[in-house]
Order: sequence, then structure tokens, then C-alpha cells
Amino acid sequence: MNILGPLWLIGCGNMAGAMLEGWLAAGADPARFTVIRPSGRDAAPGVRVLTAPPPDETPAIVLLGVKPQKLDEVAPVLEPALGGDTILVSILAGVELASLRARFPGQRRVVRAMPNTPVRLRKGVTQLLTDPAGADAKPNVDPLMRSLGLVEWHEDEALFAMAGHLSGAGPAFLFRYIDALAAAGAGLGLPSDQSARIATAMVEGAAALAAKPGETPAGLAERVASPGGTTRAGLDVLDQDGALNGLVLRTLDASRRRGLEMAQAARSR
Repeated sequence: MNILGPLWLIGCGNMAGAMLEGWLAAGADPARFTVIRPSGRDAAPGVRVLTAPPPDETPAIVLLGVKPQKLDEVAPVLEPALGGDTILVSILAGVELASLRARFPGQRRVVRAMPNTPVRLRKGVTQLLTDPAGADAKPNVDPLMRSLGLVEWHEDEALFAMAGHLSGAGPAFLFRYIDALAAAGAGLGLPSDQSARIATAMVEGAAALAAKPGETPAGLAERVASPGGTTRAGLDVLDQDGALNGLVLRTLDASRRRGLEMAQAARSR
């Protein structure tokens, strides 16, 4: 995999670290990456780690992966090190394009990205957004992100944020459901470790079926559920008064509302 470099990762926590693992698994040269973080802790074999931006190098791409609350601490140090053509890719939840441009006034090519942790396995989903000023960054950013999984570009920042909550927070919600299935199996008598293995493998296989062209989750559910059978009895519990749909809607809406609060905080700093 050839990437535009040098590529700096500012911070390398769970999400940025997952992206780095995915790129390396795709065959990217570790020497193209530099992780910059105060701890200086190793990131991956062959990847340079520094505690501050190098003074003798201009990055082609910068992945901004610090906590959103650290943005105003990091931006004054990072901004002078960037070139006019550097592509700034932010994975900071809730920090809008306008807020990024306010902190990096010299950068024309600014892109927001919302990946999810399965990028580590190159099975992720990444939402992308830029504006007309940054549109010429797309040919470089798009293949970089597609090497990690599905990519969806957006023109509306509100829809980008909503899609980001669905795909970004969604794995955590699904992990909770897997845990709940496993706990239910254990509660009804299965050994807990066996129930966990069954639940996890079942979700993996079911997701693969749902991803096949021409299939819909609703249609697949109906195919499993025979009238008057055991699966139908369970579905009747989930479907009663829209119980499952209502719970998931409230869950996703809570994530959305927290995102709005974070965006407001970033605007006002």
C-alpha cells in the first residue's frame, strides 16, 4: 500500500492506534508514519515516535487524534509545523470544520473523519466530510480511508455527525448486545464461557449474511422465524410496542445529543 507521506499521527490512542494498525496490516511502510505524543511510548514496530513535531520536516498528512479537550493545547504547537498544502484530518468527535479552521487558519485542506474501531481489522466504517476549500484533498484521503473499510462522504455536517454516531458508537452498542445475549444464555443454564463463544460467533456469522447483496436484516429475520416457532416467540418480545426500536433510538439519540454539547463547547473555547 502506497500512502502520501510523511503522515503524522498527533496522539495514538484507541482510535488512531486502530487506524495505524489497519494501515500497517494493509502493507503501508512503517517509515512513512510518525507518532507524536508527549509520553514517547512506542506505537508499532518501525514507526517513529516523537514527543514534539520535528522542526526539519513538513508532513503531507496529519491525523489529529488527541482528545477534543486537548485541541487548544495542541493546536498552537502543531499549526506552525504544518505546510500550506498539508492535509489535516481530524477524528475529534464533536469538533466541527469551522472550529478546526479557527485553530488552524493556515490550513486549506481540512477533512473531518469519523472511523470506528474495526478499522483495526480493515473492516471499519469511516464517515468523511470536507468543504469546497478542502475538496482537492479527497483524492488522497479517500484511498487512505478505503484501505480500512467502507467510506461514506457527506456534504452536510449534521448528517456527517449523525452517521458518525451510528457507525462510531455502534460497535459499543453491539458489544453490549453480545454481552447481553451471552448473559441471557448463562442465566438460562449455559456455562458462561460457552455462552459467550456462541453469542460472539453467532453475531459474526449473522453480520456476514446481512452484508450480502440483496439481503435485508428484516428479510433474514423473517426467514429464520417460522410462524408459531421458537424464534418467533423471541421476536415477539423484541417487537412488542416497538421495544427494541425505541431503545435503540433513545440510545443513538443520547449519543447525538452529547455530540451537540461537545460541538458547542468547541465553538465557545
